Amino acid sequence: MTVSNKTTLSCYPELAYGGYSRVDGIVAFYARVNALLTPDSTVLDIGCGRGAFIEDETSPWRNDLRLFRGRAAKVIGIDVDPEGESNPDMDEFRMLEDQHHWPIEDESIDLAVSNCVLEHVEHPDTFFSECARVMKPGGYVCLRTPNKYFYISLIAALIPNRFHTALTSRVQHGRKDEDVFPTYYRCNTKRSVTRMMNKVGFDVTIVRHEAEPAYMHFSNLAYRLGVIAHRLMPPPLASTLLIYARKR
Repeated sequence: MTVSNKTTLSCYPELAYGGYSRVDGIVAFYARVNALLTPDSTVLDIGCGRGAFIEDETSPWRNDLRLFRGRAAKVIGIDVDPEGESNPDMDEFRMLEDQHHWPIEDESIDLAVSNCVLEHVEHPDTFFSECARVMKPGGYVCLRTPNKYFYISLIAALIPNRFHTALTSRVQHGRKDEDVFPTYYRCNTKRSVTRMMNKVGFDVTIVRHEAEPAYMHFSNLAYRLGVIAHRLMPPPLASTLLIYARKR
């Protein structure tokens, strides 16, 4: 059983007008990323994936917020998964074979974007050091990631990674097995991200964001309860961190 359109519309009636809710994390995040994008930007998509979101026909406008090719000077994608080669939004894909040294030139990137990748990073100190190395002075890094203290993150941390594929595919609407990766949550709090990014030369602003209950699509009742829980969630336990940083 999956959540019916009637249920989602009763919880978020604005979905009928454009296909996205008032708390949509993708819209909140990428709207600000787009405000930083310029026609002469060299953009780096960290963990670009195969562009699976393009398959979602719910809201073409929402999808377009995530497409930078043709609106920037160059879009480079890096990923540990060779499927990134098939991402149609990349001008160039570079396979990430050594996570300790990205295949990107020093100080060559104006705007780096990473959506739901940081929770999968095993060595966040290296991740942020590489961010600092490849960014131009004054360049922006924008990251969207789950909050470690969100209830779904806490549950995921207790479940061995070998079971994540089967569980996630069941509870998250439309998630395919090939799009599920191991999680570590080693730098997924406001404090830890700020400390680590300050250390390598970034000024950081982090916004806690509470989105719709994406993991409750397996049941109408669970979804309705999730909507209520998310509305009442105290900020430190919010589902998502929207991270915006500028290299000094």
